[in-house]
Amino acid sequence: MRIHKEGFWIILFSFIALGILSPLSGLIPMPIYLHYIIWGLLVVIFLWIVKFFRYPKRIISPDETRVLCPADGKIVAIEEVYEPEYFKDKRIQVSVFMSPNNVHVNWSPISGTIRFMKYHPGKYLVAWHPKSSTHNERTSVVIENHAGTQILLRQIAGALARRIVCYAREGNSIRQGDEFGFIKFGSRVDIFLPLNAELEVKIGQKVSGKQTVIAFL
Repeated sequence: MRIHKEGFWIILFSFIALGILSPLSGLIPMPIYLHYIIWGLLVVIFLWIVKFFRYPKRIISPDETRVLCPADGKIVAIEEVYEPEYFKDKRIQVSVFMSPNNVHVNWSPISGTIRFMKYHPGKYLVAWHPKSSTHNERTSVVIENHAGTQILLRQIAGALARRIVCYAREGNSIRQGDEFGFIKFGSRVDIFLPLNAELEVKIGQKVSGKQTVIAFL
């Protein structure tokens, strides 16, 4: 287990803040047990921040017939929808909600070429809100595999998530399981699949990024 690069500075600043706030709390007149409670809470918050930016090592065997889950979390939506941004036709949408306790690395579900990437500023509705997919801050990425099949990934910011990081660039190649982004402090990833995809997940199922098979193409 290692720490993701997006967390280096936040963890450093948190450690400095812990070192400043802990002795300062000792200057406030209060019962000694309250000092211990405050120090304990500060340590717990720091350890949670370190845990949030964990980056687990996961090994896979690439398979072009499988669509792997792009994120840790829970399946909160599976429905046939009209996708207006890129495909402009009907697709199967699978939505993965990431709680603040989940790993927040985003992995590529298939191998191929990045055909489209666009960032959209927006609101910060809770990630499970029906309109968050089109109203919130988000980034859309389309990957085309070697057979010409395209899927769209949409990183969506939530009420706590205030920064979406996307490493994908149009024209670049990407392998199944490669990291393509990171979302800070809880959010959601939508996957738009062809209508003939064979789904392997169900509503409410807990999933693991780079491990759980979302569908077969």
